[in-house]
Amino acid sequence: MRKQYHFWPGRRGLDAWDVDRLIEATQGLPVEDVLLVDLTEIDSVYWFDSTQRPTVRKVVEHIHLIQDVDPKWPIILGPDNRVMDGMHRVARALLAGQDTIRAVRLQSLPEPDFRDCRPEDLPY
Repeated sequence: MRKQYHFWPGRRGLDAWDVDRLIEATQGLPVEDVLLVDLTEIDSVYWFDSTQRPTVRKVVEHIHLIQDVDPKWPIILGPDNRVMDGMHRVARALLAGQDTIRAVRLQSLPEPDFRDCRPEDLPY
């Protein structure tokens, strides 16, 4: 699996959480069913921004990622209901017409692994 980070706007750039570390932090947490409609990010611009435009090629790349996910793994939510890992699994659940998805929820937001960074500067 490719190295992954969860990004969120920081003060002067993006803050980034190493998804491997998030997975470790959720070991042993209870799995819950979460309503997809409660995930507000499903109605946001999530994978694209002013530097990453949704070209047909980029959309198809995400379709491949959606098709290739393993839905047996629960998504990871922050304490604020933010999807910190698993948006492609969320998209797959939406495509399948599901109302819920399995999730683990962090009780507190861990410190980011990188602050005010750019994705292209991180180790992959």
